[in-house]
Order: sequence, then structure tokens, then C-alpha cells
Amino acid sequence: MRGMFDSLIKAFSLPELRKKILFTILILGLYQIGGLIPAPGIDRAAFTNLVKNWGQLGGLMDIISGGGFYSATIFALGITPYINASIIIQLLTVVFPQLEQLSKDGEAGRKKMQKITRYSAIGLAFLQSCGIMWSTRTAMVNVLPKPLNAALIVLAFTAGTCFIVWLGERINEFGIGNGVSLIIFAGIVTRTPAMVKQAYEFCSGLSGKLSAKTNSSILGISIGVLAFVAISAVTIGLIIFVLYVQNAERRINVQYSKKTIGRKSYGGQSSYIPIKVNQSGVMPVIFAMSILSLPNFIFTLFLQKSDSVFATWCRDFGTSPWYYVAEFFCIILFTFFYSLIQFNPLEIANSIQKNGGFIPGIRPGRPTKDFILGTANRLNWVDALFLAFIVLVPTLISSLLDLGMVWFAGTSVLILTGVANDLVVQIESQLVTRNYRGFLD
Repeated sequence: MRGMFDSLIKAFSLPELRKKILFTILILGLYQIGGLIPAPGIDRAAFTNLVKNWGQLGGLMDIISGGGFYSATIFALGITPYINASIIIQLLTVVFPQLEQLSKDGEAGRKKMQKITRYSAIGLAFLQSCGIMWSTRTAMVNVLPKPLNAALIVLAFTAGTCFIVWLGERINEFGIGNGVSLIIFAGIVTRTPAMVKQAYEFCSGLSGKLSAKTNSSILGISIGVLAFVAISAVTIGLIIFVLYVQNAERRINVQYSKKTIGRKSYGGQSSYIPIKVNQSGVMPVIFAMSILSLPNFIFTLFLQKSDSVFATWCRDFGTSPWYYVAEFFCIILFTFFYSLIQFNPLEIANSIQKNGGFIPGIRPGRPTKDFILGTANRLNWVDALFLAFIVLVPTLISSLLDLGMVWFAGTSVLILTGVANDLVVQIESQLVTRNYRGFLD
């Protein structure tokens, strides 16, 4: 933590980094201001009452959008369509070799992939806006004709998402950090006070109940204070634990053979390959939540009045015990899947061999590749169980104690710490580059 603040202080002392940080803060400020502008053609109170009945689906969309969904602002969809588009494109990269090749074509390929993702996000935002407008059509005002009013709502929601994506890309271009991640970060931070308030109200209610049962207000207040302190301590401990795992890595030692060219000798040094324990980040959790919320989303939007057993089961799936079982297995599945598309042990083994290196006790070539793959798979199990624990424990506690938005606490901690870690790493890399430039000058 101290190193993070030291890096920020050093960054502000450099004009280039200071401009990037201030530009990033400015963009996030614009995002917060835009999140206060109400969408036209909607009765906000009626809209809020309707979407609050969507359960975890509505709560997730509200948290990701920084409170804009329940408030019916132009940023109601938040960055969710872009996240879903990114997930779909990543999945299609495995299926279609053309997309896989495009993702490996350097800077030009990366720009084309970003363009495909951007247009896919706009398409998903339009479809999602149409679905939300249809399911909440009773919340439309009667000032304009209904078709025109519906088109205005869809246009406002879609344009809001397009503007958020544009803000994220401006951060990538002129600011520091990942723009989309920082926008999600800002949205969750703005909802943190509401989570703290709900925890405080729970402890106050517990205090009142105990005071009524024991006829002792002092005992009730003491228990309530202890409960709030315990929740705060568990939250701090959870943050420390997540930071520890996110920064943990398995180092595979690599020995490079010595080469003699002319009168000079090269190589002969020892190095290592760092493999992070949490190499997938929070993406498996987002994958799992997106997939599992799809049936709820479809049946809530289009079959809200259906009384069939299957439709009712799908609408209530988010509160069913089977949801948590499915989420556990989905997190494990997507952890291995994400590692499969992001981590290539064959390329690492070939790179080691080309540079005259070897892992002590392991033969070069296929045995090296199998050793790296086996190590990565063992770490994937640790990563998957870690993510499942962090996500499911707060969710189960929230369901048992009726703590409302606290169910999102584990996922929010993963996102907040992950984005903060990535931001600090980028700042430190910029500082190192600056120091090298100063030395060369």
C-alpha cells in the first residue's frame, strides 16, 4: 500500500504522467456527470420499481452502471454491452481461425479487433435497449406518441453506451490504465457507500431486535457495534487476501547456456518464468455471471407475465440454490477456458529453446511444454477455487442474512483490487521508462 502511494507521488512530480493522470480523472468525472442525466420519455419512479423486481440481474446492472440503471439515466446500460461483446469476440476467436490470426497480427490486428468489438457492443446495446424498453413500457410517459417515445428511449440508452465506450478509448489513448476497467472501477466505487449503508442498517436492525428481546438497549447497541466492526474487519481481511493472491506467482527457474562468439561469452545466467496464480483476473467471474443471467434476462424481458413452470423457474433462477452450484462450476470452467486462450505453453517452450535455455531437470521441447502446462493447470485449480470462494461466500451470506447488495462484495473487491493493481503497474512502468530516458539523456 505504501509503495502504491509512493508511486502516485512520484508520478505527479513528472509533467507527462501528471497530464495523463489528470486527463483520466477528468474523463471519469465526465462519466459521473453523465450518469446524473435522466433518460427522456421515462417515469423514473415507475421504471425503478419495475427493474428492482428483476432481482440480482437488476442489481448487477445497477452496480456496473454506477447507479444509472435504477435511476433511469442515459448511462443506464453502463459498459455492460461492451463487456458482453468482448466476451463473445473472445469466444469466437477460439472458433474462427481468421479472428485468432487477426488477434496475433500486432498493432494493426489489435485495432481491427477493437473495431469489431466496438461495433458489436453498439449492436448489443441497441438490442438490450429494445428489450428493456419493451419490458418497462408501462413506465413510459404519455407526452409523445408511444412509437416515437420508445424510439427516443432506445436511442438514449444506446447513445449513452456509445459515449461510455468512447470515454474508455480516450483513456486508453491519452490517459493511463485500461479505460473500460477504470469506468467499471468508478461505477463500483460510487455504489460502495450504498453497500456500507446497507451493512450499517443491518447492524442497526440487529441491535434493535436484541434490545427488544433482552430489554437492554446497551446490550443491543453493543452487539450491533460489534457486528459492524466484524463486517468491516472481514472486508479488510478479504481485500488483503485478494491482493496477496493477485500478486502471487509461481516462478519456474530457467538456466541459459553460455555461448562464445569470438572472444566474448554470452549467456550462462539464470532466470525464471513468472506464472501468476490469478492469471485470469476477474474475467471467469464476469463470464459466469453473464452466462447465468442470460435466461433470467430473456424471460424477465419478454415472458414476464408467463405463468408456466419453466418461465417462473428461469425468472427465479438467480435466487435458487442451483444458481450457486451452477456459478461454482461455471467459474471453474471459465478459469480453465480463459487460461487456454490466453496462455500458450508451446510458445514459451519454443522461446526458451531458441534462446539456448532449459528448465533444470526437464528436457527441452515437448517435456518443457508439458511441464509448463502441468504447472499452469495446477495453478488454475487454485485460481478457480479462489475465485469461487471470493464470489460465493459473500453471496451466500447476503442471501442468508438478507443484506441486499452485499452479495456483490466479493466480485467488487476482485474488480477494485485488480484495476488498482494494474494501474499501479502501469504507473511504475512509466516511471521506469522515464528514469531510463533520463539516464540516456
